[in-house]
Amino acid sequence: MSNASIGIFDSGVGGLSVLREIERLLPNESLLYVADSGHVPYGEKSADHIRERSRAITGFLLDQGAKAVVVACNTATAAAVAELREQFSVPIVGMEPAVKPAAAATRSGAVGVLATTGTLQSARFAALLDRFAGSVRVYTQPCPGLVELIEAGELSGPRVTAMLREFSAPLIEAGCDTIILGCTHYPFVRPILETVVPEGTSIIDTGAAVARQLAARLAQRDLLSQGPAAQTRFWSSGEPKALEQALPALWRGNAAVLQLSF
Repeated sequence: MSNASIGIFDSGVGGLSVLREIERLLPNESLLYVADSGHVPYGEKSADHIRERSRAITGFLLDQGAKAVVVACNTATAAAVAELREQFSVPIVGMEPAVKPAAAATRSGAVGVLATTGTLQSARFAALLDRFAGSVRVYTQPCPGLVELIEAGELSGPRVTAMLREFSAPLIEAGCDTIILGCTHYPFVRPILETVVPEGTSIIDTGAAVARQLAARLAQRDLLSQGPAAQTRFWSSGEPKALEQALPALWRGNAAVLQLSF
């Protein structure tokens, strides 16, 4: 079982930012990635729809032999991870906006969160603020349309720059010196964000922390692979060719993508 694969899924290509961190930390692990691009963006979908998709995709990954599943999506984590952990016996690792490290890092006492509407409206995110924000002021900013641009492969240019400038402006005006990327898609446009926020602004995402949490959970169950890793396999519920074309820019090379038929 230790040499079985790890399953990873997201509403689209965003989870590739997490996949890269898992590959970096756990190079002996074989990986399976599902992009639910036929249902992107999750941030604008109902919680019931997200839970239904998350259950179906987790079941699919387990059918492919996954020994653990990473929900590489903040919105799906907020909506579905508790139910997935109740229903499935394998380790389920989710995402959380990095409120705790951001609260520790801020010098001004103000932290901003860029995320989808679904993440910001979730009870899980509210509980995270109650637990870790303390006396730090947290300002949230939904980013409608940004996921769709990234899904289309638009990682730079005037539209992305204008959108990031618009979304970050209220956070900067509120005095935020630390900004959390609360969606796994957003690290792909981090270079542009860094050009529109003041120099010295800390930008935090959680991909590396999720990889560390995954490693710890696997170690607890003696499930760490000794390798060598098999070829990473990809599926998409959208157009497989679109994901194939995105992989060289967002991952580390080319790979075939299979059609997810549900």
